[in-house]
Amino acid sequence: MNLHNLKPAAGSVKKEKRIGRGQGSGHGGTSTRGNKGANQRSGTTLKRGFEGGQMPLQRRVPKFGFKNPFRKQYQVVHLSRLQQLADRHQIQQIDPEALMRLGVVRKDAAVKVLAKGELKRPLTIRVHAVSEAARKAVEAAGGTVELV
Repeated sequence: MNLHNLKPAAGSVKKEKRIGRGQGSGHGGTSTRGNKGANQRSGTTLKRGFEGGQMPLQRRVPKFGFKNPFRKQYQVVHLSRLQQLADRHQIQQIDPEALMRLGVVRKDAAVKVLAKGELKRPLTIRVHAVSEAARKAVEAAGGTVELV
């Protein structure tokens, strides 16, 4: 074997497409560019993201607003609701499991207590979050607040 008799494997090399060389080439007439339109003419370049006249993705998507992926979502319970539950069910300690059992919050929800209404009896409240005003109201009634 010598350099002068080396050949590529059969079928691995295709013949070059000779464009713009008349009808006999098999690519005559439009030279594989199709009929009419910008790409049929010489000197065309398309903008990045150009979608052939369709409204581009960059213009379709909204340009404002923001969804924080780390946002903590709480189920809100007011002091007035806690007072109702304490009166109706004679309970002293309130926690997320008890609230779920009573149908006040959904399963596995983070609970936050807000200061709407007033508390008349001391309660022990164990929740995920509590507003400052609610904490003061619970402590003023003689209760305690623990964060889970």
